[in-house]
Amino acid sequence: MSIKKHIPNSITCCNLISGCIATCFAFFHEPELAMMWIIIGAVFDFFDGMSARALHVSSPIGKELDSLADDVTFGVAPSTILFSQLLVLDLPSALDPISSILPFAAYIMAAFSALRLAKFNLDERQSMGFIGMPTPANALFWGSLIISCSDWLESYNFTFALLIILMLITSWLLISEIPMFALKFKHWGWKGNEIRYSFIGLSAAILIASIINSGFKGLLQPWWIIIALYVLVSIISNKGAAAQAK
Repeated sequence: MSIKKHIPNSITCCNLISGCIATCFAFFHEPELAMMWIIIGAVFDFFDGMSARALHVSSPIGKELDSLADDVTFGVAPSTILFSQLLVLDLPSALDPISSILPFAAYIMAAFSALRLAKFNLDERQSMGFIGMPTPANALFWGSLIISCSDWLESYNFTFALLIILMLITSWLLISEIPMFALKFKHWGWKGNEIRYSFIGLSAAILIASIINSGFKGLLQPWWIIIALYVLVSIISNKGAAAQAK
């Protein structure tokens, strides 16, 4: 029993370490490697909760440790990817005196990620879905966006402001009251899971097309499209459900 109870927390620590490695690569402006370690962290994040339930060793410490690991992997790491990108972008000359400070605005997103995780721990409405965008989805969005669009972002002088605005929008989405579906299944039938199966199928098609077009790098590139689609589908489906309820 003494060994078994430490397995989930050990997996959570692997998530935390993955996030630290991702952050280091992000500081060296290696978004592909940072993104790869974010994905590895997401895999560990998936299995820590699963192992805790399977082994019946859930604990308050594990819950707190999981939130800490998630904020590093899905909050600090993507914020650092954005920070490193902002460092190399051109700014209007009027902003030159504060140009070395402005990229640190990226870490606003890490703070909102921590707030979202704290809310999630206390919110009992999120057993089968999410209220607000999950932090792993936000991390995948930012990592893949920078990987896919870095050349374009560095070609125009307005992209710094564009990224800051987009960062503020996604930070708001993290703590918003927008219901978003989770890939959790009460049963495996089609009825009641139409959105989940359709989203999984479309996401798989996008990933396969990207891999065929770009090889291994294609596995990292299209996630910003998939996450944007996820948010859009969640908003539309909830509006439809609200309209039917009336």
